[in-house]
Amino acid sequence: MAPNPVIQAMIDLSAGACGGIACVLCGQPFDTAKVKMQTFPGMYRGFVHCFVSISKQVGLRGLYHGTTPALMANIAENAVLFMSYGFCQNVVRFVVGLDRGTELSDFQKACSGSVASIFSSLALCPTELVKCRLQAMHEMQTSGKIAGGQKSTVWSVIRHVLKTNGPLGFYQGLSTTIVREIPGYFCFFGGYELSRSVFAHTMGRNKEDIGIVPLMFSGGFGGALLWLVVYPIDCVKSRIQVLSLAGKQEGFIKTFLGIVHNEGVRPLYSGLTPTMIRTFPANGALFLAYELSRKAMMKQFDV
Repeated sequence: MAPNPVIQAMIDLSAGACGGIACVLCGQPFDTAKVKMQTFPGMYRGFVHCFVSISKQVGLRGLYHGTTPALMANIAENAVLFMSYGFCQNVVRFVVGLDRGTELSDFQKACSGSVASIFSSLALCPTELVKCRLQAMHEMQTSGKIAGGQKSTVWSVIRHVLKTNGPLGFYQGLSTTIVREIPGYFCFFGGYELSRSVFAHTMGRNKEDIGIVPLMFSGGFGGALLWLVVYPIDCVKSRIQVLSLAGKQEGFIKTFLGIVHNEGVRPLYSGLTPTMIRTFPANGALFLAYELSRKAMMKQFDV
C-alpha cells in the first residue's frame, strides 16, 4: 500500500527540521566567521585572525551572534527543502515515466534536490538576511557604514527592516539566493547520494545500512561540493544582505562586477576556509539527524 502523502510530507518536514537544528548547533561559529570575512575581506588576514579578533573584541559569544535566526533559517529551510525533496522526486518519476515508489538514480535525486531548493529559498531568505546582518553588525559600525551604538538583537534588526523597507525588505538577496541554491543543491544531494552509493557498493550493503560514519561523511561530501561550486555567489549574497542595512541597494550583477573590479577575484572566496572546516561536521550532523529521525517516524507511523 502506498504511504499516505500527507503523513509522508509531515515526516519529511519534521525530519528536515531536526537536521536543520543539528546543522546549526555544530557549525554556527564557523558560519559567523564566514559571513564576516565575506563582507569585510580586508579587515581579517585569515580564518584564525578572524576568530581571534572576534574573541578579543566581543568575546566568544560573538561567534554565536545570529544563532537564533540561524536556527529559524535552518529549521525553515531544511523542513521545506526535505518536504519538497520528497514531492520533487515524485515529479521526476512522473516526468521520466517511473511508477510511484520506484527508486531514482543518484542523478535523478540530484535534480529533485535542485528543484526543491527553489521552494526552500523562499523560507530561507528572510531569516538568513537577519542572521547575516547580526553577524556583521560590529564590522558595519566600526567601518562607519552605520552609526555606532545600535542594538544588535533579532527584534531590533527585524524592526529596522520593516521600518526602512517594509515586509519585502526581508527578501533582499532572494534572486541571488535562488541562483546559489539551484546548482548548489544539485551538488549537495548528488554528492550525498553518490557517496552513499559508493560506500554501499564497497561494503556490499544497501544504502540504508552503511552505518553512521559513512552516512556523516556522505553528508559532509555533499556539503563540500555545494560550497566549492556556489561560494562566490554566496559571497555576493552576503554583501547584498548586509550592506543593504546602510541603504546600499544593488543587485547581483552590479555587486559581483563591483567586487571583481574594485577588489579582484580573491575576495569572492574570502571565508572559504571556515566554511570547508564547518561543512563536514555540520552537514554530516544534518543528514544523520534527518535519516535517523525519518526512520524513527516512518516506523512509528508504519509508513
